[in-house]
Amino acid sequence: MANQEYLALLERGVEDWNEWRQMQSVKPDLSGANLSKIDLELIDFTRTDLNGANLSQASLRGAYLRDADLSNTLLLEIDLQDADLRNALLYNADLTKAKLIRAQLLNANLTGAILRDANLCDANLSWADLTNVDLRGANLTGVDFSRAKLQAANFNLVDLCATNLIEADFRQANLVGVDFSGANLSRANLSGADLREAYLFDVKLAGADLTGCNLKGACLHAIDLREVKLEGANLSGTDLEGAILPVNKRAVGNQDDITLGY
Repeated sequence: MANQEYLALLERGVEDWNEWRQMQSVKPDLSGANLSKIDLELIDFTRTDLNGANLSQASLRGAYLRDADLSNTLLLEIDLQDADLRNALLYNADLTKAKLIRAQLLNANLTGAILRDANLCDANLSWADLTNVDLRGANLTGVDFSRAKLQAANFNLVDLCATNLIEADFRQANLVGVDFSGANLSRANLSGADLREAYLFDVKLAGADLTGCNLKGACLHAIDLREVKLEGANLSGTDLEGAILPVNKRAVGNQDDITLGY
């Protein structure tokens, strides 16, 4: 439970709280606290325990949350624009409709988090753990997912155009209908992912692993697959017009009922 002295200090305002934090090296306990709809812009919550807290509709623009524990928190419609969440713990946090524009989430752990309809435009999620995360309806324009762990994440019908996905781990992820056009998936692990009806035009896939992927109905028009692992991938109904296949021949037109496996 939240320490009442810390709550009392917080009620005095962000300026007093931050001044106190500069003089103390403690890890404040605000677990379970109700901080919903409060203006906490630029607050210093570095290493703060906010496990199970309610911060829904609160404003934490530019807040410092590095190494903070936000596991199991309610963060519905929270404003975390430009916030520093590096190394933060966000296990099972509910960030539905959260505003995370330009937020720094490098190496953050968001396992099981809900980010439905969240705005992550230009956020940094490199090295982050997004295993089993629900990202349906999220705005991921310009997000950096390089080397992120995205196993079993739900990206159904999400737009990932021109996104940095170098070495991202998408194993078993739901990527049905995702638009990857212009994205960089070099050395990404997409083994076992569901990529039905996905759009992969002008995507960089050098060194990517698509072993066992379901690419039924996907568009791989004019894509270079020579350095891609495709063992057991289902390419039935996939648009491979102009694609360069690993066997070093060009597929012409839509290839119906094709499954590559070797």
